[in-house]
Amino acid sequence: MTQEHPITPPPELVREWGHDANLSGVPYNDEHWAYEQHIANRAAQWGADQELEACCEWLKRNTDYHMTIEFLRAARRPKPPSLKEQALETLETLIHGDSTGLDVGVIRRALEALPDD
Repeated sequence: MTQEHPITPPPELVREWGHDANLSGVPYNDEHWAYEQHIANRAAQWGADQELEACCEWLKRNTDYHMTIEFLRAARRPKPPSLKEQALETLETLIHGDSTGLDVGVIRRALEALPDD
């Protein structure tokens, strides 16, 4: 399961920026799209990370709630679910009878990752 980070610019906006930044006069086409989307996503993530760190630093200097900083980081930069967590979630959904759009291959990958003892 790949999960895009919630702090990324929408594709339409990146395309608009691509058209706006076309200084060479070469007709803009979709070949540039993947490159520009990658750069835009990385820039958005970098900016969001900088803002999060600035907020955490402010909390550290201006409050007595040091645990709040860790909770804030965990909430705003959650770790992606492990293969085991993904498989259990998929299995739970199957048990309840809903298989619409499920990637059952995640269960196979989780089982294959287990040792053979």
